[in-house]
Amino acid sequence: MSVSFKLVESAVEIEQTAELAHKIWREHYNPIVGSGQVEYMLEKFQSAEPITKQIQEENYLYYLLKEADRNVGYCAFQARGESLFLSKIYVDSAERGKGFGRAIMEFAKAKAGELGLKTLSLTVNKDNLGSIAVYKKIGFEVTEEICPDIGGGYVMDDYVMQLTLHS
Repeated sequence: MSVSFKLVESAVEIEQTAELAHKIWREHYNPIVGSGQVEYMLEKFQSAEPITKQIQEENYLYYLLKEADRNVGYCAFQARGESLFLSKIYVDSAERGKGFGRAIMEFAKAKAGELGLKTLSLTVNKDNLGSIAVYKKIGFEVTEEICPDIGGGYVMDDYVMQLTLHS
């Protein structure tokens, strides 16, 4: 497995990220939150325009996860205080079980170390049981339950999870 991370910078890379998001989110989240909320969230958060805004105005770092020349997933991070917030961790369903998620976590830990941050944090839907189990196995702990209103009549019923990094 030859994995690399490409910082998303160009309009073409942003579009590639949005295309991946639309494919992955529909497959993964439709059974969890329903297609209405998925389509709303894709348009509001994971289409080219909002991704561009997150990168240019909100200090998000988006990366395409590549194996050879193929885009197999993507991730996005944002420094928040002493924590690196893992905003997005997504791998194409056809590529799961091949160690790509682990590669993203190792990359995130390294990025947090470069930035001098002490923890990794993320939010995960309470019904996303497979992902919660993986995060707990890695060492993440639930620190909070949140349910923010995201507009359109939708909420994100999530756990906040955190992993303390050891230097």
